[in-house]
Formats: sequence, structure tokens, C-alpha cells
Amino acid sequence: MPWAAPIGTGKGPVNPYAMRTLRERLDVPMIVDAGLGRPSHACTVMEWGYDGVLLNTAVALSQDPAAMALAFANATQAGRLAWRSGAMAEQEAAQPSTPVLGTPFWHHP
Repeated sequence: MPWAAPIGTGKGPVNPYAMRTLRERLDVPMIVDAGLGRPSHACTVMEWGYDGVLLNTAVALSQDPAAMALAFANATQAGRLAWRSGAMAEQEAAQPSTPVLGTPFWHHP
């Protein structure tokens, strides 16, 4: 269970390279524990292929714990679905997915 950041800090993944590398090299179920402060942090680690998150402080110290718990649940589901769907690889240069060169924008539906 790798930590995203020191426990209770809410900083999110402080060493993304190490966490992605760890996930790529170990073929075992992995749960991220500690340091997740926002639902977006949970979504990010799930997009990297982690199997789940364990958290407390982010929910316990929020102004509406029930709503925050739901936000984390939705974020983890979104991140897991993104990972399973095989997100596109990052590109170094801009490249349109639908070529429209030479056609005015108002001609497109």
C-alpha cells in the first residue's frame, strides 16, 4: 500500500513518477493509502492503474463528509473506467482528431 503523501497532509501524489513506476512494475493488487485530499487525487491514481484508495482525513475533515465520500466514490470509479478504457497516449505536438483544414467552422455540424 504505497502512500501518495505523508498521512493526513491531503497533498495528493507528491512523487507521480515513482507511483507510476511502482504500478507498472508490480503485478499485484495495490491500494493507495495516505495523503489523498481531493477526489481528483483519487481519480489520478486510479487512472494510473491502482486498484483502490484508502482514505479517512479527506472525508472526516470536510464540511460535508457524506457528500465528500460520494465525490471520492465517483472519482475512483471514473479513474478506474478511464484506466480500463485505455486513455490515449500523450502527444508532443498538437494534432486534430478530425482534419478540418480549409473548411470554415460554420460548415461543420
